[in-house]
Amino acid sequence: QVQLVESGGGLVQAGGSLRLSCAASRLAFNYAMGWFRQAPGKEREFVAAIRGTSTYYADSMKGRFTISRDNAKNTGSLQMNTLKPEDTAVYYCAADRDYCAGYDCTREANYDYWGQGTQVTVSS
Repeated sequence: QVQLVESGGGLVQAGGSLRLSCAASRLAFNYAMGWFRQAPGKEREFVAAIRGTSTYYADSMKGRFTISRDNAKNTGSLQMNTLKPEDTAVYYCAADRDYCAGYDCTREANYDYWGQGTQVTVSS
């Protein structure tokens, strides 16, 4: 079992930045780590994922968000720049213990472990 705890959410003005962190109880180097988000009244959606040296982003996040991880510290991060009000959501960290590549790493159903989420609110 892997426990994931997100932190770093908060209130920020449009155009601002936030850095989310995900602390894992353990995170094997071959696990994929992903970030998903859920806005009020909407389904949870993929944000970004990293597995090894491969990274994946949802189209609307490319160029604004950067995912990273530190296997030695069992942590992951999501740097979010140029935030927009539509980025307001609860952001979840997730880990996939099985191999994934490409599209599979963006699928919510592939992820085995989830954090409780952290709220990000972007004001206009």
